[in-house]
Amino acid sequence: MTILITGCNGQLGTEMRLLSEQHTEHRYIFTDVAELDITDFNAILTLIQKEKVEAVVNCAAYTNVDKAEQDEPTALLLNATAVENLGKAASLTGAKLIHISTDYVFDGKHYLPYKETDPTCPQTAYGRTKLEGEKRLLQVCPDAVIIRTAWLYSPFGNNFVKTMLRLGKERTELRVIFDQIGTPTYARDLAKAIYTVINAKQWHSGIYHFSNEGVCSWYDFTSEILRQANINTCKVTHIHTCEYPTPTPRPHFSVLDKQKIKDTFGIVIPQWQQSLQHCLQRLIQ
Repeated sequence: MTILITGCNGQLGTEMRLLSEQHTEHRYIFTDVAELDITDFNAILTLIQKEKVEAVVNCAAYTNVDKAEQDEPTALLLNATAVENLGKAASLTGAKLIHISTDYVFDGKHYLPYKETDPTCPQTAYGRTKLEGEKRLLQVCPDAVIIRTAWLYSPFGNNFVKTMLRLGKERTELRVIFDQIGTPTYARDLAKAIYTVINAKQWHSGIYHFSNEGVCSWYDFTSEILRQANINTCKVTHIHTCEYPTPTPRPHFSVLDKQKIKDTFGIVIPQWQQSLQHCLQRLIQ
């Protein structure tokens, strides 16, 4: 199978590229904006037809939550129009398509883990553009797979884990929000799940949720990061969201129910503490 992976320089795309070395039964085309402009439908269609692409994994997105609030048209272009373009090209060529979405399509006011069937109600420009991408994709390519995730981190790029490691070494105290609840997602675990979906004997289209197992606050996450990294010189203090204002509101509750993806594909998802340990081991090598 020839697989096209977009956004290959991001956190998830990088993990997909590294794991491809374990899945040599496939041929891969890795692209980022320099190799393929996914806002250009004709460019996508030409590449898929020329290379006889059979599956597409879209890891590309506009993910800067605060900047999206000031520049929603650009976020919409990358998170919705580009996704629609990929969906149209996949439908025309018969290629399978996996698209990555976000917990921000919900309002974050729930008190139970969000199921795929729960009503969406995005509170930010980022969430609105990602939800619009989901809707457009399912209109033009109803056979697509959409995987929503949250709190993504990896050894690559900019993310919460790497920031807390740096700040933990630089400061004697970190004040971290404790009233926003969710589950971290190790990008390598998500990449493994994507390969499981691709290699499944039967294609199961639809919307799925994926994050690691367990629940924590940003305060809990930070405390565990520093504990596992043996950083003992920095005190972690919990604060309320109102004490750390941001240009864009963050969801207070982002826990995703993963039962559907586990049941459908037989995926065993690690606990977030276990996956954090694996990531930290890679970071300090």
